[in-house]
Amino acid sequence: MSDETIAEIGEFGFEGMHFKTEWSSARDIGHRAAAANLADLIATGATPTALLIGLAIPANTKVNWLIELVDGICEEAALVNAAVVGGDTTKSEKLIISITALGNINDSGLSQAPLKRSGAQPGNLVIMSGRLGWAEAGLNALRKGFKSPKVVCDAHRRPKINYFAGMIAKDFVSSMIDVSDGLMQDLSHIAKASEVHIDLKTTALIPEQEILDVAAALNVDPMIWVMTGGDDHAFVATLPRSRQVPDGFRVIGEVFEGKPEVTIDGKHFLGPKGHDHFKY
Repeated sequence: MSDETIAEIGEFGFEGMHFKTEWSSARDIGHRAAAANLADLIATGATPTALLIGLAIPANTKVNWLIELVDGICEEAALVNAAVVGGDTTKSEKLIISITALGNINDSGLSQAPLKRSGAQPGNLVIMSGRLGWAEAGLNALRKGFKSPKVVCDAHRRPKINYFAGMIAKDFVSSMIDVSDGLMQDLSHIAKASEVHIDLKTTALIPEQEILDVAAALNVDPMIWVMTGGDDHAFVATLPRSRQVPDGFRVIGEVFEGKPEVTIDGKHFLGPKGHDHFKY
């Protein structure tokens, strides 16, 4: 009998809310939609195996555009050796993309599979793989009509995710989540589920120069993007001190006993907390 368990993650993407065709190609949109699901699935400790695609399509959508969209989804899935195995279509006024990601979970990790948000313990380190604030900076630049710097705008169109860092980390960490709604908000899910206090260090979260440049041009505090920007899909996890920090990760904070919340350098963050799915 197999020791593997099947994990499932599903997300919707709505035209005008989660993506805009005026600044993203069909292929970009496909990559972005698949990435959100794959990162979410990997954060549970699963190894992705398959994707199912559901499309609600306006009647005037060109076939070549749809082919490009599906190609983008397939290309992103191939990055983790997963495949598109089926789906469904229907007619709609606006384009809606629904992806279901499937994967295998086994019990080789530190925690009982799947990885749960309730696994963090006082004394654990908070570690991260990936980058923060890039997708949000790109989104804000695109909203203002800018097309450059391209590397930042592309971070919104097509996030670059170190999937295999997350897949390796599952064997060492006590909890993990991908940053889709903002670091503060996503880490608060772990803090509340684990009933622990998480404190982050700003010295470990300094924005890259590209983000600083865009923030200066738009007159925005770059730390707002770093702490609350979503869709970079960085992997954030809690790690027992007895374990070596996995390749591709760095320490950004620590877990303590106390009120279930997230602070920065021991202080409350005064900015927004992150993306609200019920506000647009």
